[in-house]
Amino acid sequence: MPSDAPALKLPEGATLERLASLDSPRMLHLTDAGELLIGSRAERVYRAQLTPDGSLSAVKTLVELSGYPHSLVVRGDKLYVATTAALLVADYSHGESLTRDDFRELIALPGGGGHNSRTLSLGPEGDLYLALGIQGNCSNQYLAGSEQGYSFSERRGGVLRLEESGDAPHWQPWASGLRNPVGLTWQLGIEGEPRLLATNNGPDHWGYEQPHELVVAAREGSFHGMPWYQWVDGRWQADDCITSDSPRERDEIAAPLAEIPARSAPMGIAVVPPEHPLSADMDVVVAVHGSWGTAPSGNAAGAPASRREPRLLGLKLATPDTEARLVPVLTGLQDSSSGQRWIRPLDVLFGPDGSLYFTSDSGAAGLYRLTFD
Repeated sequence: MPSDAPALKLPEGATLERLASLDSPRMLHLTDAGELLIGSRAERVYRAQLTPDGSLSAVKTLVELSGYPHSLVVRGDKLYVATTAALLVADYSHGESLTRDDFRELIALPGGGGHNSRTLSLGPEGDLYLALGIQGNCSNQYLAGSEQGYSFSERRGGVLRLEESGDAPHWQPWASGLRNPVGLTWQLGIEGEPRLLATNNGPDHWGYEQPHELVVAAREGSFHGMPWYQWVDGRWQADDCITSDSPRERDEIAAPLAEIPARSAPMGIAVVPPEHPLSADMDVVVAVHGSWGTAPSGNAAGAPASRREPRLLGLKLATPDTEARLVPVLTGLQDSSSGQRWIRPLDVLFGPDGSLYFTSDSGAAGLYRLTFD
């Protein structure tokens, strides 16, 4: 942060520190052995060792990989890395050194341009889930579209589950109709069942105020409408930018759990641990990146200071009896006059001691930690 940066606004008793300067870091993953692994846009996977008391070793490059290694998880003795066009895997043990030659392609992914991040998540039963977006605002792409004739490269926009029970792994549709889901996390639902939460970035062509960004429950078989429908003013409205028929009916579209102002660009999401100082006010924390859209039109030609502010945002998710609520956690990351952005949160993760780790992939890019008294 430059010396002339405005005062940050933190929760009472919280302290923010920058742990490492990194090149374009993206998604975080904490292994059972306490290794903090970080994907990036810089063709690197980073690694540091985290101890239960919160001490962190120096962050170093674990391996260099091409193809945009945005996210990764460790499962058993394997390290999985999601690039834009493939899921890679390597044998791995705690502290081991790796080279790119140690990796092989486990299975291809629908690649292509546009929204090219691929986010991995490890499910409660050990299954691998992966989020990917459609190419643009109105791309005729449908993740669950094999029976409708969509080619493999056009099966985008939602969450896939890796089916590994047969002779060869293959992708199964899990949740469809999401324009650009980036953050994934698992939470116990109201009835105690695990549910997969996903952040979704809405389209750009409706302007600056609509449609809102969403947090959804990505359930097996759920359909979230896009790009055929958009969530506007509390209901699903048809989007006339796409001429193909929706693969499912409007009344089949799942309602969101929370809304975030349009053009905010929500990225990573983390469940607040029980008894955490933040837990009374929020269920999850979302890394809000801040998009390029400016007021009032929503295009990039307006004043930079009118862009949505990057921030860490707490959410109290909607229930059958209550509405969602937004609670700021960390603000003051964008200059109100010039629009300069000092930090742009990308992913967020709670450590075993309750510290909140997050990455910023631009501005003062690196790894940060928010600690609480």
